Amino acid sequence: MHAPQPLPEHQWLQKLVGEWRFESECNPGSDQPPIKSSGSESVRSLGGLWTIGEGQSEMPSGGNCITLMTLGYDPLSKRFVGTFVASVMTHLWPYEGSLDETGQLLTLNSEGPSFADETKYAKYQDMIRFIDDNHRILSSQYCGEDGQWHLFMTAHYYRVQPTNS
Repeated sequence: MHAPQPLPEHQWLQKLVGEWRFESECNPGSDQPPIKSSGSESVRSLGGLWTIGEGQSEMPSGGNCITLMTLGYDPLSKRFVGTFVASVMTHLWPYEGSLDETGQLLTLNSEGPSFADETKYAKYQDMIRFIDDNHRILSSQYCGEDGQWHLFMTAHYYRVQPTNS
């Protein structure tokens, strides 16, 4: 078996590679104020075909949260694939998604414990949008029991050592 050559979709993912700092805001629900946090993420390439991002932030209640995101592209299914895990969760989030027609927004679909009832699963989406080479936004939303998508988290990532765009 020969080593596959990176496709344009793999090359798109390589824009994630580098050192980042982020600021996020999460809306936990109806009567609670938004939760703001900040942290860092280090993203490396695995053979030009995958990215592995390890993030770290401090929890509002104290303690650290460590995250690990893997992303790649499966030419057979013509879909982006990956996973997300966090040290503060017991669920492994599998990803499958696609780029929009502009090539700027990657939408990753997943399923996980419902906000409304943790004994049930709900649909989720993480969306990565590049503003430029040094700024990207990660937004997360879930599909409620009403069938509508509800945005609950937005994080702005800034490259620690900006590249010339």
